[in-house]
Amino acid sequence: MEITNTIKYVGVNDHQVDLFEGQYKVPNGMSYNSYVILDDKIAVMDTVDQHFTHEWLDNLENVLEGKKPDYLIVQHMEPDHSANIASFMKTYDKAVIVSSEKAFMMMSNYFGTDYSDRHIIIKEGDILSLGKHELHFVAAPMVHWPEVMLTYDAYERALFSADAFGKFGALDVNEDWLDEARRYYIGIVGKYGAQVQALLKKAAGLDISMILPLHGPFLYKNLGYYIDLYKTWSSYDVEKDGVVICYTSVYGHTKTAVEKLVDKLKSCNAPEVKVYDLARSDMSAAVADAFAYNKLILATTTYNADIYPFMKEFINHLTERNFQNRKIGLIENGSWAPLAAKTMKEMLSKQKNLTIVEPTVTIKSSLSPENDEQFDKLSAAMCVDYVARDENKANKNDMKALFSIGYGLYVVTSNDGKKDNGLIVNTVVQLTDNPFRVMVSINKDNYSHHIIKQTGIMNVNCLNTEAPFKVFEQFGFQSGRNTDKFKNEKEILRSDNGLIFLSHYINAFFSLKVEDYKDLGTHGMFICSVTEARVINNVETMTYTYYQKNVKPKPEAQGRKGFVCKVCGYVYEGDTLPDDFICPLCKHGANDFEPL
Repeated sequence: MEITNTIKYVGVNDHQVDLFEGQYKVPNGMSYNSYVILDDKIAVMDTVDQHFTHEWLDNLENVLEGKKPDYLIVQHMEPDHSANIASFMKTYDKAVIVSSEKAFMMMSNYFGTDYSDRHIIIKEGDILSLGKHELHFVAAPMVHWPEVMLTYDAYERALFSADAFGKFGALDVNEDWLDEARRYYIGIVGKYGAQVQALLKKAAGLDISMILPLHGPFLYKNLGYYIDLYKTWSSYDVEKDGVVICYTSVYGHTKTAVEKLVDKLKSCNAPEVKVYDLARSDMSAAVADAFAYNKLILATTTYNADIYPFMKEFINHLTERNFQNRKIGLIENGSWAPLAAKTMKEMLSKQKNLTIVEPTVTIKSSLSPENDEQFDKLSAAMCVDYVARDENKANKNDMKALFSIGYGLYVVTSNDGKKDNGLIVNTVVQLTDNPFRVMVSINKDNYSHHIIKQTGIMNVNCLNTEAPFKVFEQFGFQSGRNTDKFKNEKEILRSDNGLIFLSHYINAFFSLKVEDYKDLGTHGMFICSVTEARVINNVETMTYTYYQKNVKPKPEAQGRKGFVCKVCGYVYEGDTLPDDFICPLCKHGANDFEPL
């Protein structure tokens, strides 16, 4: 298969495998990808699974057309990619293996030799020239083994990404990429979010036109879509709205309770409800969806003074993969001594940013009228933000929204008549409560100041502590005059004044009409009346201090000399910082930098 004129595919499809890594169901098989780069020197990128030795060698022979490869580049030593190293080295006895030091240690374990007379050890930053093709090596430890190296081909702008950006499923099967890629990522790589984030930072500095993984299809178009998903998954951020219910049921009573709860959640505006019977469902699919959606409800029985085994296994899968940043509802069933909720809370207690939503529902054998009332309360609590976003069901005069004002961080949205705009501000103050008046101060250099001066309206979105750094990148580090800040938004919601309010990461918003304006020199002060106010949820407001301590990326200062931007964390390396330097990320000047 030709990828470009100089890069050929020589991998194989496996339709014999039923369980990948002995645990993940793969009804559509797997692909084991291998590539050849043709130049003055010829490089083969990885081998394939042991069951496909001759098919792979035939593929190589067909592509090489009598030529001999100079290098075998081993990016990853997992056996589904490295099993045929010995066969390759025997077939092509002049070839040299190129790999990391840790990979050669593993090679000795697998094959009894590290081919020391025919190997080149490479490390981060090393370059191997094939002629026109220059291969740059990028260390990717624990994505998802410690020896992994990725390879960037500067000539074709191709990133050979090892197991990153892979998916379940053979290449000769037509299926959607997202679900199987998510299931693959969460199952295989999910624990190593920090390491994936580090790799994505390195990749951001490369000009990539295609991604060539070791499993799944080659990625050409709309690479930002795939990279953004990896940013979401690796930061344990929410991918989409909805409630996942995972349950176990011995005699059907807990199942009946779940069915009743589904109806109540839907009536409370839950945009999607997905249900998994853990005894019968694909466990890896349930785990993947628990990471994809923002709400999870666990329902299980007390069993041997513990919890039902399938639920225990499921929660273990979550905690092993650093499950965090979610809201959890709990339902327990027990005929005489219900203990399941206590056990589930203990199992989840060490996870970051998990909110247990009250009430916890206790069923004693079968449903009671009291349980029905508890389900109403649980559904309302799980869906409070969904209701608040709804045009018809929201309370649009909930002045408690103003309680979210503090020395916090806010996104002010506006519209210039052609497109929507938004910016980060940190000066919003309630002035009076009869009538309700609010002051917003905005730097005159910001395009939003110009828009609001002309239109006289704005929305103030109160960011909460769930807001990730990408929100500040989206609204704070670029000008709305030449950028559409809402271009990639999946869900656009509007208040009665026609302006956008954010669908995520806020605890309240209010719509403002400008009544007066004061020129403060560098800033303009807008004094406004409140025309609409909604409370979205009760998550704590994001303060500037919280942002600095918990959200803004920490610079990797070890072994580096330079200056770090106090606003966004960008690091300028060098002994001196030019006086006229402008941060390439947030556009702040040299005054906002400090020495590392």
